Amino acid sequence: MGIFLPGHYAAGVFMLGILYSFRRCPYAMRARLALAYCVEPEQFELREVVLKDKPQAMLDISPKATVPVLQLTDDKVLEESLDIMQFALSKAPELSPTLYPNHLQHDINELIEFNDGPFKWALDRYKYADRYEESEAFYREQGEVFLTRLNERLEHSPFLIGDEVTLADLAIFPFVRQFAHVNKAWFEASPYTHLQTWLGHWLESPLFIRIMKKYTQWAVENEPVYFP
Repeated sequence: MGIFLPGHYAAGVFMLGILYSFRRCPYAMRARLALAYCVEPEQFELREVVLKDKPQAMLDISPKATVPVLQLTDDKVLEESLDIMQFALSKAPELSPTLYPNHLQHDINELIEFNDGPFKWALDRYKYADRYEESEAFYREQGEVFLTRLNERLEHSPFLIGDEVTLADLAIFPFVRQFAHVNKAWFEASPYTHLQTWLGHWLESPLFIRIMKKYTQWAVENEPVYFP
C-alpha cells in the first residue's frame, strides 16, 4: 500500500487517495455522488474496475473484493459505501447542517437501512426473477412497499426528507434508478408520479452526469484518472 503520501499533488491539487469503482454499481455510484458533492475536484485517483477481472491492487487491500473501495493516503481503507459517504461529508463540514443534520439523522439512517435491507432484497430478485422461486411481479410488489413510502414523502417536498438534499437522496437514488430500469415501461406507467419526478431530477442533474462518465478498465500502466 502507501501509493500516495501526504503532500502528494496531481494537477496542483492535494490528493486524498484512490477510489476503486464500477460505473454501474449502485453502491459505487452513491459513493461517487457523495464525493463529487462534498469534495473539491481531482482529490482522488479513480480506478475503474471490471468485476470479472478485478485488479490485484484492490484485492490486496480489500479481500472481500467488492466495490467501492477507498484507500486513503494514510493507508486506511474504507470498504463500505456508507463509510465513504461519511468520509466525504467529513471533508465538507459546512454541508453537514443540510446533508446530515442532527435532528434528521435517525430518519435518514432508517430510510437508508430499509433501502439496503428489504428493498435491496426485493430489487435483486426483481432483476433476476428467473433465478428465484417467485415471479417477477411478486418481487416487484415487495419492492413497491418502499416505492410507495418514498412517493408519499415526495408528495409534499422535492427531496426525501424536506426541502434540502440529504444523504438519504444520494444513498437511495441509485437503487431506485436500478429498480425503475428493470421494466421502464411499467415504472413510467405506475402511480408513483412524485417518485418519477424525483428520479428524473437526479437523472438529469449535472452531478449525476458528472459521476457517470465512462472510463476504460484501470491498469497499472494507464495514465491516472482524477476524480471528481
